[in-house]
Amino acid sequence: MQIQSRQATGEGRERVELVPETLDDLWHLSYIVEPGDHVSGDTTRRIQRNDDNLRDKGGEREPMWLEIEVTDVEFAKFANRLRVGGEITDCSREDQLGFHHTLNVEEHTELTIEKRWKPDQDDRLEEAVESTENPDVAIATVEEGEAHVHTVAQYGTEERATITSTTGKGDYARPRNELFAELSDVLKRQDVDAYILAGPGFTKQDALDYFSDAIPDIAEQITVVDTAAVGDRGVHEVLKRGAVEDVQQQTRIAEEADHIDELMARIGEGSEVAYGPEEVAKAADFGAIETLLVLDERLRKERAGEGDWDVDADRIIETTEQKGGSVTVFSAEFAPGEQLANLGGIAALLRYRLE
Repeated sequence: MQIQSRQATGEGRERVELVPETLDDLWHLSYIVEPGDHVSGDTTRRIQRNDDNLRDKGGEREPMWLEIEVTDVEFAKFANRLRVGGEITDCSREDQLGFHHTLNVEEHTELTIEKRWKPDQDDRLEEAVESTENPDVAIATVEEGEAHVHTVAQYGTEERATITSTTGKGDYARPRNELFAELSDVLKRQDVDAYILAGPGFTKQDALDYFSDAIPDIAEQITVVDTAAVGDRGVHEVLKRGAVEDVQQQTRIAEEADHIDELMARIGEGSEVAYGPEEVAKAADFGAIETLLVLDERLRKERAGEGDWDVDADRIIETTEQKGGSVTVFSAEFAPGEQLANLGGIAALLRYRLE
């Protein structure tokens, strides 16, 4: 996500101009934009024409700029777009004011959002920006006598190292383990969340076997992908197959799963935990929350006034952060989120027991 500008507009509201760059960014925006926000951007709109000079053709689409007051938001994952609907409050054509319009936000669409930003929404926006700037996956491609390491961030790929070594038979051949050792050293220097090991043939599996002994912590995070080439061509194959997106998703799921596993273990032990809106709100007031776990889908419903909690979700989040706790918003799309939903959509890992 690119943030182009931020500007306070009064009454606690702030206008942010941004550009989503990936499908993940659109997903983040689906939990930032909510009813009552003002969203604006360039779009096209079907205009009915029926005058003396132009026969009515049932409407033609015209490019225009407009602003809407949001009433509904839908993340259309398989269409690669975010649909933001609402009433037109400002427009480059005054005759369109008051009508309903849906903005179809896609990757690289410039967008302006004006709203009262809640702390977790600011955090989510910051997370999207940081994921653009920082590499989160390393791709090592390897074949006999040759290895390459690239890092992948949302802005593209960057080559980090190329290693060549004559292996196999002959007077000048070096043991394959020397190539694998150099590759291990390069991988240890990469500050990333996950690793992909790719290449043709069986060399990559031999490399993985070596890594299991030499760098076991990294080996556990490696996903193996078959490619026909190494280097830039091999990386292109990995990207084309969607392997990076799969790894990123699994990394996110793994982080959420760790929290859920810890939560369930504490519930089983009857130790430092709270779940359900009332119990978690009480823990927040006492300053007992170490990590707050809340489901994105439930949070959206409560903020839209469609939920059934007797406590204020935003107040729980704000109180938790004010008293030094952290907040993790779970995705309802993944299994850990489904487990959290069964506990009322909100829970907390506590610093100490309340009773």
